[in-house]
Order: sequence, then C-alpha cells, then structure tokens
Amino acid sequence: MAVPKRKMSRANTRHRRSQWKASAPTLVQCENRSCREQKMPHMACPSCGQYGGRQVTQPA
Repeated sequence: MAVPKRKMSRANTRHRRSQWKASAPTLVQCENRSCREQKMPHMACPSCGQYGGRQVTQPA
C-alpha cells in the first residue's frame, strides 16, 4: 500500500479537491410528441413511461 512520505499542505489538498465539483446531469427531451418532458438519456420517461417509442412502464 502506498503511503505518502511527507504531509501534503492544506493549500495543495484544497487545490486537488477543487476539481471534485459536481456537474449538472445531462437531460434530453422525451421522444413522445405529446410529452416532450426532460429526462435522463437511456432511461424511460418518468412522466409518460415510454422509451424508444414503446410503452415500458406505467406513468407515475
């Protein structure tokens, strides 16, 4: 197991952790023409329940 030889300074630690920011999720429009809600890509639409033009789940 790798062990650091020296203590990392607070500035270096914070500089490294500054890259850990969260990014906004990518959203796409539902393919259903009557729905057009924003949804996650490659997921069934939570409002109409369709994926790829087929009904796969019951709408919530």
